[in-house]
Amino acid sequence: MTDHTEDIAGTRQSSEKGDTDMNQAPILRLASLGKSYGAGPRQARILAGVDFDVHAGEFVCVVGPSGSGKTTLLKCIAGLLSPTSGRTVFEGVEVTEPPAKLAVVFQDYSRSLLPWMTVSSNIELPLKKAKFPRAQRPGIIEEALANVGLEGRGHLYPWEMSGGMQQRAAIARGLAYQPDVLLMDEPFAAVDAQTRIELEDLVLSMSRRLNMTVLFVTHDIDEAVYLGDRVIVLSGAPAKVARDVAVDLPRARDQVQTKLLPRYGQLRAEVFELIQEAKRPVTQAVGAVRA
Repeated sequence: MTDHTEDIAGTRQSSEKGDTDMNQAPILRLASLGKSYGAGPRQARILAGVDFDVHAGEFVCVVGPSGSGKTTLLKCIAGLLSPTSGRTVFEGVEVTEPPAKLAVVFQDYSRSLLPWMTVSSNIELPLKKAKFPRAQRPGIIEEALANVGLEGRGHLYPWEMSGGMQQRAAIARGLAYQPDVLLMDEPFAAVDAQTRIELEDLVLSMSRRLNMTVLFVTHDIDEAVYLGDRVIVLSGAPAKVARDVAVDLPRARDQVQTKLLPRYGQLRAEVFELIQEAKRPVTQAVGAVRA
């Protein structure tokens, strides 16, 4: 029989760390965030009063049914879309434009990187925008490349790299100007299964090593439970928080050992059931319209 004493101790330590973080003011707060398009009878409500906090150092995953507004939510948090109601507060300041210390990595890496520029030049773009001194930029770029396992690859163009390497480069660009929060919108959806596993472990280890706060949108339940300290489950559109699930697993994750833990299976089943429940009203509504 496997001795899970160490696992239990790890879970306790993780919980204690989380309790400490919860005593501090959140780095990110969503307060009754709503987003609609159009007006009158044609108005489409996407978000309907989304509320949750994210504390410094947390890795929080967001899941929900397809079309539940996950990407819209992320864009509102990033200041790329203006909410119709409510607000996002980042480091004590209401977000009305993209904050300087918040970075976003999107799903489509092929559109995130400019193909006519080398990887190093792509990474340098946000550094120029943030007015980092020219003399400091090469060292920052090299450090960002090293953090994602692309040492010595800065001279390559995106089209000379595999999909997984391009996504690593996109993550490096997000890390380059040392953001306090990294937003990730289904960043591994377009890569193969093996590359996805490698990138999951890369982001997880990187977030722990740099004590970075991550808000990670995904449609993959296994990915959410494996990566997250918490999983925010959204309802169907118009979306609100259906459940905030605490992932009480040891913080040190392993693709095999973690997924063999009984608690991992329980959490996965819980999130799956919540998403199925969130989909039911949407399905019924669609059926009513067709009828």
